[in-house]
Amino acid sequence: MREKVRVWVIEHRLLLAVGFVAVAIALVAVRVNLRFWSLDTVGSDTYYSWVEGRRILNGENPYERILSGNMDENRKYSTYFPLFYETSALVQFVGIRQYEAWISFWRYFFLAGNVGAGLVLCFATFSKQTWALSLLALPFWYFNRWTLHTSVTAALDFIPILLMILSLVLYDRYRKTSLLLFGFSLAVKQIAIFLAPLYLIWEYQQSRSIRKTVVTGLWIVAVPLISSIPFLFWNVEGFVKSIAFSGTRTALNHFGANSIDVIFNLGGLSARIPFLFMLCGAYFAVWQKALGRYGSAMLVMAIFIAFNSILFTHYPVWLMSLIPLAVSEWAGSQGENSE
Repeated sequence: MREKVRVWVIEHRLLLAVGFVAVAIALVAVRVNLRFWSLDTVGSDTYYSWVEGRRILNGENPYERILSGNMDENRKYSTYFPLFYETSALVQFVGIRQYEAWISFWRYFFLAGNVGAGLVLCFATFSKQTWALSLLALPFWYFNRWTLHTSVTAALDFIPILLMILSLVLYDRYRKTSLLLFGFSLAVKQIAIFLAPLYLIWEYQQSRSIRKTVVTGLWIVAVPLISSIPFLFWNVEGFVKSIAFSGTRTALNHFGANSIDVIFNLGGLSARIPFLFMLCGAYFAVWQKALGRYGSAMLVMAIFIAFNSILFTHYPVWLMSLIPLAVSEWAGSQGENSE
């Protein structure tokens, strides 16, 4: 009994020490991020979210614009689910209408998402054996070039990334909350949409029930679907084409590193075949239980970045958020095997 109490005291003292250092690192990250708040972000993706909110307030459907264009060339179409567009309109409706004031308001939420993601990564990877890894997760997340770039451009990705991480961390203990959080992540920005089949596979592996697997899917789509209902009634064709546009648009990347479909001069839907082939391979590996939860998510996101025809500078930050989780998972499995 005394030995158990002693171990408990040691672990909790270690947790307090890690928590103190984690808060200190988070405060440094806040200070670094504040340096970017004076930078001009007009023309960024977040700027166009403000534009879409303004359009909604003016009675314009942001998803209808694609009907006057095509499914190849991007003319700043509204390609995300509408939750953030709707929130953008709401913030403008209550009086924060000028872009400078609007983005200043949202920067607090983006910063909170950034800081929150780091703290979740730290404490989700904490254990008596891997406490050094949990501390390393903080500077790795806060100060890698992709996180810093996302902060510089005032991208809204930190909010859906935080929701995605929380969903993965809470999946075992709080299943419905986890699914709803993932749905909220997709409703804000559906970059992580290719993780959705993983949730279905995990559920079926545990329950062996098709009904429960279908219910899992319904929990995931609930928030994106509810937020999309007004636009489905407004103009279903414009909405569907806008959301599907990312799957048909001409290949484009910001790094000068062509994907395999570009090298083979594939276009349209056929250009997505290599990407989809790799995804199916990843899902099959998960079906065989070759990977844990975090490793599965990291692999799928890595395939998205490596094989998708479209690659923008804010995509890699999604992968960065999953690396500490996957490494901690591998470290934990190695520790179990060594015992």
